[in-house]
Amino acid sequence: MSETLLLDCTLRDGGYYNAWDFPQELIETYLEAMRAARVDIVEIGFRFLKNNGFKGACAYTTDDFLRSLNIPEDLQVAVMVNGTDLLTDLGLEATLERLFPEPAAATPVDLVRLACHFREVKQVLPAVRWLTERGYRVGFNLMQIADRSREEVVELAREARAWPVEVLYFADSMGSMTPQDTARIIGWLREEWDGPVGIHTHDNMGLALQNTLQAHAEGATWLDATVTGMGRGPGNARTEELVIEAQDLRSRPANLVPLMTLLRQHFQPMKEQYGWGTNPYYYLSGKYGIHPTYIQNMLLDSRYSEEDILAVIEHLRQEGGKSFSTGTLDGARNFYQGEPRGGWQPRSMLEGRDVLILGAGSGAQQHRAALEAYVRREQPVVIALNTHNGISEELIDLRAACHPVRLMADSEAHLALRQPLITPASMLPADLSGPLSSKELLDFGISLDEGRFEFADSHCVSPSLLVLAYAMAVAAAGGASRVLLAGFDGYTPGDARNREVEEVLRLLEQTPGSPQVISVTPSRYKHLKQMSVYGM
Repeated sequence: MSETLLLDCTLRDGGYYNAWDFPQELIETYLEAMRAARVDIVEIGFRFLKNNGFKGACAYTTDDFLRSLNIPEDLQVAVMVNGTDLLTDLGLEATLERLFPEPAAATPVDLVRLACHFREVKQVLPAVRWLTERGYRVGFNLMQIADRSREEVVELAREARAWPVEVLYFADSMGSMTPQDTARIIGWLREEWDGPVGIHTHDNMGLALQNTLQAHAEGATWLDATVTGMGRGPGNARTEELVIEAQDLRSRPANLVPLMTLLRQHFQPMKEQYGWGTNPYYYLSGKYGIHPTYIQNMLLDSRYSEEDILAVIEHLRQEGGKSFSTGTLDGARNFYQGEPRGGWQPRSMLEGRDVLILGAGSGAQQHRAALEAYVRREQPVVIALNTHNGISEELIDLRAACHPVRLMADSEAHLALRQPLITPASMLPADLSGPLSSKELLDFGISLDEGRFEFADSHCVSPSLLVLAYAMAVAAAGGASRVLLAGFDGYTPGDARNREVEEVLRLLEQTPGSPQVISVTPSRYKHLKQMSVYGM
């Protein structure tokens, strides 16, 4: 077996969280920590060609930027180029000339890694010769290899062998591989490839380090990791753990003090801020082969509740989510497809009456006595959202719920509650409508169309799947005289969910035929008229 090499790609892979905008002081500290920990190669960033939106220096990793750094002499420097970025209208060579204007001898770059999807490999491989002729060492990274057949893997290994590739990498892009899968892939590569093999693992299922060590046991000698695992989605094998293992693998001690200081001063605070690392959502994405950027984007967007994330994962599991697309993510959140339909007309219960909608905020509980007195005195129709109460359960007339995953989670609770449930019953999947079949369901349909409300006798068009939007649409379709809200306090300042609720309230206000909406308990929402339950 050739010498085992550790490659740390924190500044490259971690940039998916902070737009590759690492302070230079951090980079200098990081480089010294890598030297002390006996890391061999540092991949400092990408070389992106496109310049859309702000990205920091590690997105472009220019020669001038690298020259501004104090790079220890015993650290080798790598940059990565995505195969997609090489396949431009400029042509392969012209694109390479733009990205690498100087020969290797004149730059700080030692190694260029080309990361390719399988469909790009044959088109990108000629870049290997262009780079090696200019003095660069070249690694070739095969992405999303887990679902490929033996024939495909062996064929690409044969293709790579015909070019001056120094190391052939494979990436567990979806974090879905087990140590057994890792061993099998290396065995397939070895049928045609006899050069060094490298591995880049993702930690969706908590197996990144185990897969890396299994790969080494099978003969892989180039091992990737990142500090605290910082990297797209759940991140990668953690450098701090791999260097500990490498001391035994290479019988070579390392000084871990600078690395541990780096963790405490810089990377642990960043991890708390950005939240990388595996969790049950990433585990599911690994299990079902879903691109981790879907999970990362939803976790960073507070509009996505737990129900939303689980429902999107289930949608992508069925429809396919190996390639990330913002459009696919937006569409996956729309769980009700096709024309809305329903069988219950709310006018039979709501026409001309006040409707009090109860939310989950603390305001309802804090002013419970006044709300209960008002309900007993004025007899509004009381609709509670999901399984929340806020006031005495005997005073609640109806419940409303529309989110499929929330309905599934709450199905047993709904069966135990006495109130009829307003929900898009005829539009629910069979595995959800079945458990609710013994419940009295008031079937009011829904479809989603961002930017508008529309009310019909037995269904609505809503700009959001928020249950508040659904319940207000029910009240509007039912001809309610007023909609009173209690327990809609608003989220903490800066929470994106505030904007979503504000937009729903604004659109309802602008929709002809909408009832007046008034909060009778404290609320932060600016588009909401407020009164006091004590003065009613």
